[in-house]
Amino acid sequence: MTATVESARRRGISVAQPGADARKLVSTKAWEYRQRAALFAGDLLLILVSALIANEIRFGANPNSIHGVDYTVLSLLLVPVWLTVLVCARAYEMRFLGVGEDEYKRIVSASWWLMAVIAVVAYSFKVEFARGYVASALPIGTVMLLAGRYAQRKWLHRQRRRGRCQHVVVAVGGLAAVESFAKSLRAKPYLGLRLAGVCLPMPGDTDAVAGAPVLGSLTHVVSAIAECGADTVGVTAGPGMSADVLRALSWELEGTGVDLVVAPALLDVAGLRTGARPAIDLPFVHIEEPELSGPRQMLKASVEWLIAAVALLLAAPFIAFILLAIRLDSSGPVIFRQTRVGRGGNEFKVFKLRTMYADAESRLESLRHQNENADGLLFKMRDDPRVTRVGRYLRRWSLDEVPQLWNVVRGDMALVGPRPPLPSEVSQYDREIARRLLVRPGITGLWQVSGRSDLSWEESVRLDLYYVERWSLALDALIIWKTLFAVAERKGAY
Repeated sequence: MTATVESARRRGISVAQPGADARKLVSTKAWEYRQRAALFAGDLLLILVSALIANEIRFGANPNSIHGVDYTVLSLLLVPVWLTVLVCARAYEMRFLGVGEDEYKRIVSASWWLMAVIAVVAYSFKVEFARGYVASALPIGTVMLLAGRYAQRKWLHRQRRRGRCQHVVVAVGGLAAVESFAKSLRAKPYLGLRLAGVCLPMPGDTDAVAGAPVLGSLTHVVSAIAECGADTVGVTAGPGMSADVLRALSWELEGTGVDLVVAPALLDVAGLRTGARPAIDLPFVHIEEPELSGPRQMLKASVEWLIAAVALLLAAPFIAFILLAIRLDSSGPVIFRQTRVGRGGNEFKVFKLRTMYADAESRLESLRHQNENADGLLFKMRDDPRVTRVGRYLRRWSLDEVPQLWNVVRGDMALVGPRPPLPSEVSQYDREIARRLLVRPGITGLWQVSGRSDLSWEESVRLDLYYVERWSLALDALIIWKTLFAVAERKGAY
């Protein structure tokens, strides 16, 4: 293996300095300690501020007490209790921080548990807390904690894009799977995973894969970790990667502090819908059906209908002003109606503010050769001559999609969901892509917050299928939150 590393270095491929011994590795680096300390200090401050704000809202200049304890003192006591609940909810574990919605879920979960703790204490010891204080402190504190975590996450993402605060990874698996894994890491620098070495089932004469040196075979993983100073092992699919090999590797890594992450081939199929289903001496992985109906879908539809109806009423004067600007800018109808395909393949008319000239459809064929998304079914052109002056502004800020709130009220669309496709696109769908039609299309979605028009067809499909398989109310809330920033950044809007 050393010869392979030396060969890689001669070819200009960087390899980290070797560690002393794999058993002495620890995955918790100095930046992780600092990150956790910053999160803890930030949460402490935010909880204290929220408690004092609640005290001011409820009592103002008239201090009050309960069983001789002033509510100001009670606000101070709330801080360690809330922090303890956050710790119990594992809100400071590094694997939940910086990526995905789990971090936010744990903040909300901890707040619910805190409410339960207060209720139990009040009932058990007959303590009558001021309801106004509790009703103010918990919601304000939760919102402030979520905002604080979001700000710290954005800071961490900026650091990782600059090459800091990263985990060093050794990838294990077949050549094609490792290359795909490396491609995903390069495309998502905010994950903070830097590929430093590779272990293949049969290294052969391959010196490097995806810019990282080949450090040996599947039996050399532990020494490869020490060789490149890695703190994470990423296991992918490939020949020789059996359950026995994976189990043996997990045993070897016990006590080293090295994280073991597995990217199973079934992840894109079932993802979060997998769970253990024990049987005597034969554990199964049970794959749940995607949640396409039921109480949570009804709750999603009801909440989105209410939000869309209120937003449409509030935006009505602004929409009227835009309609006038469209009319003065170019001739043609101010509202653009187009047939799209919704849930179950049912067609409907989508409403948008017109951003193109009236003859845009007839000019499409003459522009086909300039399609910048030639790898798929969509037509995208950065400087489309069919777009009007007002239309460019509307597209830049996604204002042309505001009338789709009426589609949500009508039940054709959802606030969050896959992109609504054209009938011509659907006619070319295969069985896999057609799964996008299992849920209502959305005004926004993962495609909206991940690059919009800058995405390839393949990436758009993957994100839509991810949403169909793994949607949740928490994911919807996160997407809506990210949409606000995606619109402000105007990335991929043309």
